Amino acid sequence: MVRIRVLVVDDHRIFAESLAAALAAEPDVDVSAAGSGPAALRCLERAAAEGRRFDVLLVDADLGGNLPGMRPAVPVQASNEDGLVDGISLVAGVRTGQPTVRIVVLAEKDDPRRAALALQAGASGWVAKDCSLSRLLTVIRGVLRDETHLPPALLTGVLRELTAARKHRTESERLVESLTPREREVLRCMVAGLGRKAVAERLFLSPHTVRTHMQNVLGKLGVHSTLAAVALARRAGVGPVDLTGDVVERGGQLA
Repeated sequence: MVRIRVLVVDDHRIFAESLAAALAAEPDVDVSAAGSGPAALRCLERAAAEGRRFDVLLVDADLGGNLPGMRPAVPVQASNEDGLVDGISLVAGVRTGQPTVRIVVLAEKDDPRRAALALQAGASGWVAKDCSLSRLLTVIRGVLRDETHLPPALLTGVLRELTAARKHRTESERLVESLTPREREVLRCMVAGLGRKAVAERLFLSPHTVRTHMQNVLGKLGVHSTLAAVALARRAGVGPVDLTGDVVERGGQLA
């Protein structure tokens, strides 16, 4: 019998332990539980090192706590541009580090916007916490067949959210393409959280020149703050500059 290895990630201990016990009663399921994002990451790393990777993660949509070492963030595209969803950030981090793991988000309530964010982050399903065990097992087995599972009542709303997100992404990509190569490099430094002085040192530019580049970036992107520029850049798929490598070589022709 092929056994399914499941990791339940929820900071509500009673719920996590109850769900793990119910799943463990199934003859083809091995289950473990983690009470936080960092604990889940340790479980995943340990399992991978021992050659017994998890097949499916069940992740609480409202998981609390920060995840050290991970890019903090799936930006919430609303008036609060820098809002973060911790459970969904965990989804994104796990999918990046262990892309073979299938992830199902467990939610207290149906929310098409957050469900769409979960799918964008790499989740394969969104399930209500109060669904039946048989329904949850159907979803677990389904995502292992590369199926995507959503409650029927969410389908229209999620499609609407994904369509809107695609439109925002296309517009953001067009704006980023209007930047010069040097301005894009400055934007990547902004995404990495570097201040003006740090950007100047990294790119061998004067602080005054960096200030001019940053103003040009904001103007071309049509935003009024660094925070808004970073949110737009992430929507366009612009990642942070690599802070672990060597500094950028002089490129006077780009300055």
